[in-house]
Amino acid sequence: MSRKDRRSEKARPGVLVTGASSGIGEAIAREFARRGHDLVLVARHEQRLSELARSLRDEQGISAVHLSCDLSQADAHEQVHHWVRKQGVSVDILVNNAGFDVFGPVSETDMQQEADMLAVNIRALTMLTKLFLPRMIKRGRGRILNIGSTGSFIPTPYNAVYCASKAYVLSFSAALAEECRGTGVSVTCLCPGATHTRFHERAGMQGITLMKFPVMDAASVARTGVAACLSGRRLVVPGVFNKLSMYTMSLMPLAWRVKLARSFITE
Repeated sequence: MSRKDRRSEKARPGVLVTGASSGIGEAIAREFARRGHDLVLVARHEQRLSELARSLRDEQGISAVHLSCDLSQADAHEQVHHWVRKQGVSVDILVNNAGFDVFGPVSETDMQQEADMLAVNIRALTMLTKLFLPRMIKRGRGRILNIGSTGSFIPTPYNAVYCASKAYVLSFSAALAEECRGTGVSVTCLCPGATHTRFHERAGMQGITLMKFPVMDAASVARTGVAACLSGRRLVVPGVFNKLSMYTMSLMPLAWRVKLARSFITE
């Protein structure tokens, strides 16, 4: 083993969270910090990341470093991986949380925005996993937490591309979890429903019918997701309403599910 590899093996274990500057990602970072984990925070917003890292260091006494990076860029995963190695951090837990939505009819939504969404929701998640997973397997320990959605289970009109991207996350996570069986590495897919964050506002979805039903707060979603990740569960849907909704939907023919989803996603 080279000297560089020996240094890497002695690196301090930590949790890498993408999309950590707000919403569920920030809540997940706070939950891991509360449990005493050191953090690597990645998102586009430098100021928010800097403030979050500082507050977590001060409040929880953990190490928190941050990198401002646009994960829609083609080489973003390589930038993140290279930077993390330079920091001397060993990523024991990878949280692929970064993602966003483009809402509207496929015939009218902006092509570049949807290309960027697919790059973040699918490509960055997959490539970061491919970069960090081999070392986890080599060490015989590690956890991956991928953020899906209740939309992972339901093709949804006016949210067609987003829900398709989250269906990929669910499928990828389930298959990868089985590949990793017996390696000491677990893969968890967290599929939250509507959550009180800026996510729906940014996508122009704050007025949809779904937001009039019980909506969880980000901290509760994070607690459920982190607990599931640390216990090695493969799939978790947080919240009683979300669980019941997904179970009810699973009993319906696909055409009925799509029609019902359309009624929830419109005003």
